[in-house]
Amino acid sequence: MTSDKAGTPATIALIATEVGVSITTVSKVLNGRTDVAAQTRARVEASLAEHGYRRRSRRPPAVTGHIDLVFHEFDAAWAMEVLRGVEAVTSPARVELVISQLDGSHRPPRHWADDVLARNPLGVLLVLCHPTESQRRQLHRQRIPFVVLDTDSATESSVPTVGSNNFNGGLLATRHLLDLGHRRIAVISGPADVLCSRARVAGYRSALDEAGLPAEPGLIRYGHFTGETGYEHGLDLLDRSDRPTAVFAGSDMQAMGLIRAARRLGLRVPADLSVVGYDNVPMAEWSATPLTTVDQHVQDMAGRPPGCCSTWRAAWPYR
Repeated sequence: MTSDKAGTPATIALIATEVGVSITTVSKVLNGRTDVAAQTRARVEASLAEHGYRRRSRRPPAVTGHIDLVFHEFDAAWAMEVLRGVEAVTSPARVELVISQLDGSHRPPRHWADDVLARNPLGVLLVLCHPTESQRRQLHRQRIPFVVLDTDSATESSVPTVGSNNFNGGLLATRHLLDLGHRRIAVISGPADVLCSRARVAGYRSALDEAGLPAEPGLIRYGHFTGETGYEHGLDLLDRSDRPTAVFAGSDMQAMGLIRAARRLGLRVPADLSVVGYDNVPMAEWSATPLTTVDQHVQDMAGRPPGCCSTWRAAWPYR
């Protein structure tokens, strides 16, 4: 807002009085509304220009701080869902994010805590990784709270964690395949040294045990939660004479890689092979073959307080 030639502040009320319109009409012109007659708009704009009127800038509220978001590594599909879930909470609160990743490691490097303390964040969210005991003590001393999302290994009760019920997910996914009539079911999971990978396989084993079926070592595969792992294990599993008729994949990306391998070998999904994934990332919806998957509710999990576990549901089920 500026002053007119006489030094009187050029308010919207002054412009309205001068032009002979309502304050609402002037406001509509300033906001670019189209429901103002062309002649009236021209008169208002001329008066605004004459007085050199400029709207007061509406500065957004100041940023209140930042949170360190640490991934063990970036996975394009899954990590993006985590980021969306966190941002949905931090953005309205005017809290910024400092994002980093550990190149596949599940423990931050020795200097990590020093760098965090220097930035003095409001808190730290670690995804599929967690700080060492020494680093936890450093964070506690400086009263910097931290939460572990989808922990990679068993943690102490003092470490706040949020994660899906991986055992139950593996159990229900395998039960679903058993209910379809399959008796030779394989599983492809993530790294063998990661808790969620082992828990999903444990659920798979439990479902087979309930059905009185053995868990054959040759049908249990570990790797990375990537399409490449699903493809490579898929080629090996499906190119054998006693191939499985169904596979529970530990991630949707693995499931899509597996489906690609099946197609290369001339197998149809689900006619010749049933597949269940895990995560329910949006990318899976664009799979050429509709995918049944365990919904980990990744965005909700990323935005929830510690102790909340996500539920599961079957998305895009087979006919």
